[in-house]
Amino acid sequence: MKLFGTDGIRGRANEFPITPEVALSVGQAVATALRSDDPHRNRVVIGKDTRISGYMLETALTAGLVSSGMDVYLPGPLPTPAIAHLTKSMGCAAGIMLTASHNPFEDNGLKIFGPDGFKLNDALEATIEGHILGEAGDTHSVPPAEIGKAYRIEDARGRYIEYAKQTADNISLHGLKIVVDCGHGAAYFIAPLIFRELGAEVIKTGCTPDGVNINDDCGALHPEHAGELVRAHGADLGISFDGDADRVIFTDAEGNPVSGDRILALSALALKEQGRLRGNTIAVTVMSNLGLHDAMQKQGIKVLTTAVGDRSVIEALRENDHSFGGENSGHLIFADHATTGDGILSALQVLGMMKRRGASLAELADCMSEFPQKLVNLPVSSKPPLETLPGLSKTMAEAETALGDSGRQLIRYSGTENKIRVLVEHRDAAMVDEWTGRFIRAVQDELGAP
Repeated sequence: MKLFGTDGIRGRANEFPITPEVALSVGQAVATALRSDDPHRNRVVIGKDTRISGYMLETALTAGLVSSGMDVYLPGPLPTPAIAHLTKSMGCAAGIMLTASHNPFEDNGLKIFGPDGFKLNDALEATIEGHILGEAGDTHSVPPAEIGKAYRIEDARGRYIEYAKQTADNISLHGLKIVVDCGHGAAYFIAPLIFRELGAEVIKTGCTPDGVNINDDCGALHPEHAGELVRAHGADLGISFDGDADRVIFTDAEGNPVSGDRILALSALALKEQGRLRGNTIAVTVMSNLGLHDAMQKQGIKVLTTAVGDRSVIEALRENDHSFGGENSGHLIFADHATTGDGILSALQVLGMMKRRGASLAELADCMSEFPQKLVNLPVSSKPPLETLPGLSKTMAEAETALGDSGRQLIRYSGTENKIRVLVEHRDAAMVDEWTGRFIRAVQDELGAP
């Protein structure tokens, strides 16, 4: 598709496709594609993170929706999973989140949820894109008397706060000292409040957004910031969110980041112990470390492997009626509770596992060994099909043979940025270094720098 990537529409603010004009068209297209026969369901909730461009897009998107007969509910800055929850609980036809997740403030995007709170499937995204680009007929317009209205929702935060606490059975966090880094993003207000209401001592950081500091040397992309505060305050752990709080990265009591794969492993084991791991199976993406697969096999847990993106994981869980999965980047899907990755809910689940076992995060995370791995993100000016690059294709074929059954390589373009991602993994760290260097040279030779 021309507009939709692996996670909605994303780009640089005020440049196509992240412009007011396109946002207005998105509103009209969503109204046309998701309009309900029940007029009382013809409403859309719009959330946003803390980027300065969110105001611009929110206004244009609202105009497109109300001009097409949809009522709009505006809760202000809230995490992406909160918008997914509100979409379903309020009986809306759709939910739209304005965010570029972990990207810098210059970027923004639109994530769209259907009435069930799940991200749209490819067919619906294609239909909406066709309307936006004028390839699928005119969008729906209404006479003046049917124009929609826009409302502010004053209690949206409270609705999500109570929902999140309920998913963790309102577990007591008394006795825990937690560093919470919200990355100056969408969770800046509600995340510290939730942990504090459940009894934890909270040291908060990254909670003063100004429109341009989101993800700036803080949050899930920089867990070392929380780690420093963990050590300084003698905290039990650190919890770092990305810009829209659908991802979470943990640091242990020593201030060391805990990989997403270790969190997936310890969660899977805890869910199995509780009888909550349906099908005795988890779903993870191709980016997960081979050490996770080894650890799960030893515990008799099956692993489904999907394409990159939490939507791919969620689709696998839904199709097979499984209850847990995620990405090593910090998306955790507790499917019995949420329709998308939810950093706050996931943190509560992990904290509950620590409390029930009376164990530290490091102790729980010591359930697997990771293969040496390197992931390098290289900027590119274009994204030609990999098979059209003879030098890179040759290197990939040679690596496949050299790495054998003890390792792997994964080369792919980012779905949200102009980058190519190079991942190499092997039991032997020297092999990882060697082949990572070869891939970097091959990419630079054929794709160069932008």
